Amino acid sequence: MSDIYRHHPRNHVKNNPRTARWLVPVVLLLVWLGIGGTLGPYAGKLGEVATNDQAAFLPRSAESTRVLEEGEDFARSDAVPAIVVWTTDGEPVTEAQQAGASRAVGALAGQPGVVGRPTAALVSDDRQALQAVVQLESDLGDDLPAVLDEVRRAAGGVPDTTALIAGPAAGQADLSDAFAGIDGLLLGVALAAVLLILLLVYRSVLLPFVIILGSVFALGLACAVVYALADRDVVRVDGQVQGILSILVIGAATDYALLLAARFREELAVRDDRAAAALAAVRRSFGAITASAATVALGLLVLLAGDLMNNRALGPVGAIGIVCAVLSTLTFLPAVLALLGRAAYWPSRPKAPDASAEGHGVWRRVAAAVDRRPRRTWVVTALALAAFAAFSPSLSAKGVPLDEIFVSDAPSVTAQQTLGRHFPGGSGNPAVIIADADRATEVTAAARRTEGVASAAVVSARGGPGDGEPLVVDGRVRIDATLQAAADSDAAKETVERLRENVHAVSGADALVGGYTAQQYDTQRTAADDRALIVPLVLVIILLILVLLLRSVLVPVLLVATVALNFLATLGISALVFEHLLGFSGTDASVPLYGFVFLVALGVDYNIFLMSRVREEALAHGSRQGVLRGLTTTGGVITSAGVVLAATFAALTVIPLAFLVQIAFIVAFGVLLDTLVVRSLLVPALVIDIGPRAWWPSTLNGKHGKHGQNGKYGGGGGGRAEVPPSATP
Repeated sequence: MSDIYRHHPRNHVKNNPRTARWLVPVVLLLVWLGIGGTLGPYAGKLGEVATNDQAAFLPRSAESTRVLEEGEDFARSDAVPAIVVWTTDGEPVTEAQQAGASRAVGALAGQPGVVGRPTAALVSDDRQALQAVVQLESDLGDDLPAVLDEVRRAAGGVPDTTALIAGPAAGQADLSDAFAGIDGLLLGVALAAVLLILLLVYRSVLLPFVIILGSVFALGLACAVVYALADRDVVRVDGQVQGILSILVIGAATDYALLLAARFREELAVRDDRAAAALAAVRRSFGAITASAATVALGLLVLLAGDLMNNRALGPVGAIGIVCAVLSTLTFLPAVLALLGRAAYWPSRPKAPDASAEGHGVWRRVAAAVDRRPRRTWVVTALALAAFAAFSPSLSAKGVPLDEIFVSDAPSVTAQQTLGRHFPGGSGNPAVIIADADRATEVTAAARRTEGVASAAVVSARGGPGDGEPLVVDGRVRIDATLQAAADSDAAKETVERLRENVHAVSGADALVGGYTAQQYDTQRTAADDRALIVPLVLVIILLILVLLLRSVLVPVLLVATVALNFLATLGISALVFEHLLGFSGTDASVPLYGFVFLVALGVDYNIFLMSRVREEALAHGSRQGVLRGLTTTGGVITSAGVVLAATFAALTVIPLAFLVQIAFIVAFGVLLDTLVVRSLLVPALVIDIGPRAWWPSTLNGKHGKHGQNGKYGGGGGGRAEVPPSATP
């Protein structure tokens, strides 16, 4: 009986710790396979709950947002205008053409998706063009292109004219088209780039696919969580946030996986037990990975403190993605590595610490160069970065002009340019004034005498400005003011300032000014306010995390200062590239803040990877030798991680929008600059030059005692340190 009990399967597992240890990675692997199978499809379904209505992302407290809220009570406000513009071949517009254009759009009244009655066709002052406004339902969604096609078909029937469609409805359709297929295209490009880099760098067959699979699982989980929250209106998602989420999760998960895989390779070289090696790798890299993730996640969550809704939208969505990336890295990857062991690195083999440091000769030479002249190294590097940073104020964040929103040609942009050549620049995008009905005459007069306003009229019950009796809703009226300058120009924004000043001065009118130009103006000012609030908060959070991780004050301050310098240098270089190479006259108001959050938080990641290893080595070998050993050991993996992250953000350029192209360049270039210059030269040289004092108030007493601090093995004023002979100390 005792033999039967002893050999019962349940008791065999209980009395065999080795068998029990192998159950954990198997269970973790099965769990993640289940997550990938059930939640993976959500990576392609996020577009179902995304909105590309930019009005949903305006500042919460801005005057233009209040106009939108009040304007919901007006029939015209629940519609999106499509501006039809007809041009001739240089001949004057005839009365027959004008009448035909009016009939063509008038026939659209009552058609699906059309709100009210389209306006009659108006002739331009140069008599070379006609325009009419067709109001469309604001919630057409995927049906918008079909409705616009119907408008285009009807307008195309006017003889000897060319019909184009401009205005917000056409722009919204082009924006939706730009994001069409974003899930598959962006994900495919990003994963292909990451896979190619990993195959080239690691020359391993299985490891790149394991890392890619882990990032895909993390993305599926993140998208499922975001989908559930967006479906319940807890978070907002648009195409831009959707694209950034995919890139962020893939890049972060890959970076963290590379760090863990490098640690596992080191552990596997000195022990035969794969499970024990995986556990030791997790234990030794856990602090650096979680601290790095915390800087990014908390930095993103700080965006919730801002007033601009697109900033607030990205914050929680991005943080969810980072958490899922960490979860995959610390559970799925160790489980697979424990099961594969050395096979994960086939055909290469993990080597013992005293073996040849293959691939690390470059980093030994870099460490030796930094060690020879640390002060000269950091001074020259800092001055070069400061020189580029001097150009950062020239980066304009006043918004992207309408004709630059799309990198490639877009029909709505061509139509808007045509409209602007023949009609006042603000045609199709009027400034919208909401005021008390009993003061409508005074407000209209104040608007008309504002410098930069071409015309102003009260919207009538029939749907057009100045076309019959005013439409009065709850004692309020809407007045449309057409601006002389293009709606996206600085001149138009200055006109909105003057317009607000004039109509606010009308006693008892309680007038508010909104519309496209006012929204751009409010977004620009709110973005500047958000930067002034969020940037210091992010820096403080990162500093606190570094202090807790490194148990020092001076080193964290130096790290934050260096990544901030790197950010400013990147902005300076971006300003030059955007203006002189890419032809951008400005950036979206959110670009500098997004660039700061990603670049500073992700830049600190690499310094965390480096300095956490440096501290570990310094505890055993002294400060100076710790820096050199840390730089040599982590150089390859951190550089690989930086290249991978840069490549993933560069994948955003497949979406033909200036905003994402600008973000892609800033983050990709900034990450490479941080990886190759700041982390490789500036930070190590600073810490070597300062010596053990850099770790104040901690005291790092290496195993070499005083010699470990000031003698052969490092120190502030001692002799030159020996660069470690191997890649794996």
